[in-house]
Amino acid sequence: MFYALSWFVVLSLFLLWSLAAWAFHAVAAWTVTHAGGLAAGAGPIAALQVPAWLAPWVPPEYAVALNSMVASIGPYIEGLMAWAPTLTGGLSIAVWTIWGIGTFLLIVIGFLATGLIAFLRRRASTTAASSTSLAAAR
Repeated sequence: MFYALSWFVVLSLFLLWSLAAWAFHAVAAWTVTHAGGLAAGAGPIAALQVPAWLAPWVPPEYAVALNSMVASIGPYIEGLMAWAPTLTGGLSIAVWTIWGIGTFLLIVIGFLATGLIAFLRRRASTTAASSTSLAAAR
């Protein structure tokens, strides 16, 4: 019974792990594939400024420093976003490699749980046998 329960837990974790890997891969691949469209304009990057409601509490030097930092790294971000669609193949390999490693670890955990259950059952049966032999000797 405990063996079946432990393998049921491992199988459930495997199914959740597979679902999470598939969902992450689908969302990440979609995002990476459509990231090139964002590189066409500097609108999203230029919009990174201190909000008007926060401006009275932020020193002007920090606001200017933030704006200059965004302006200086903007071209680099746009360049990365232009390369993003070509990274989809590497993303697939990375996600499914990590999925394989996680699956292997889940199987190892299942075998460790089986070994632990066997050890505890053997230990419980030897302590029960020794206690019955002590009771019979009295």
